Formats: sequence, structure tokens, C-alpha cells
Amino acid sequence: MARCLIIGCGCRGLSLTRELRAHGHAVRGTTRSVARSREIEAAGAEAFVGDPDRVATLAPALDHVGVACVLLGSATGTREQLEALHGTRLDMLLERMLDTTVRGVVYERAGSVEPGLLEAGAERVIHACERSLIPYVLLGADPADHEHWPGLAAACSAVEQVLSA
Repeated sequence: MARCLIIGCGCRGLSLTRELRAHGHAVRGTTRSVARSREIEAAGAEAFVGDPDRVATLAPALDHVGVACVLLGSATGTREQLEALHGTRLDMLLERMLDTTVRGVVYERAGSVEPGLLEAGAERVIHACERSLIPYVLLGADPADHEHWPGLAAACSAVEQVLSA
């Protein structure tokens, strides 16, 4: 089994954590807030405090990770912050992954973030992963219903798909 990193371990990340743990995977979940660490650990993940707006803070979280799940489709912030998060910051994160053990990327391309920004992020993932020969899956399920996220099964399947590629 593999260690999975969930970047943006909010409601959907916690659901995915529990499901991946049930399948025998180790999980590390990121949060910007130390206060949320207990909730992440209670779901069975190793909590890691880091900010996707500051990619260098996430670099240590990539250690010994096989799959990175970027679940930021419903991130909040100004348009400029979200543009950077799914643009230049995402580019930096994908570039940083090249010199790590990460061998698969799952990117959430649906959510409350403006669809154009998510599509631009998806294009960046496609370009970076295809150039680097890293398997990827783009999640398109609407995450609006946190408790019954229809993408949970798809996200779990995506992790297995990139691991087996």
C-alpha cells in the first residue's frame, strides 16, 4: 500500500482519508490551521500544517508519498488568491513533486471555485504530468454535498488508478 497526501484535507479530505485508510493506505492530510490537526488525526491521517499558498511549507509533506491528492476545488479567497492557487502555486507544487517519491496526482477540477480557474488548473496538471510521465486523474464530481460526496468512490478509484499505472 502507499502513502497518500491530501492537500486540502477539509470535509472531503476527511472522507477520503477514512476510505483510503480502510483500503490499507497511509494518509497525510494538510491543513493551514494547527487547530484542525486533531480532526485530521481522528480520521486516521497524519496531520501536516502547511499552506498551499506557500508551496515551500508543503515540501516536507511530500516525503515518502506515492500519490498527491489536490482537493482545492472549493478553496476560498480572493480571485487573485484562487487564480494563483490553481495557477502559479500549482505549477510550483507540481514542479516540486518531480524530485520526490510522488508518482501520481489526483486533482479536483470541480467545486465552488470559478470553473475557468479549475479548468486552467486541470490543464496545468495535464501538461506537467504528461511532460514528466506521471499518471494523473482529474476529479469532476460536484463536491457540493460534503456528507455524501459523489466523488468519494471516484477519488478512491483515482488513487488506485495512478498507483497501478
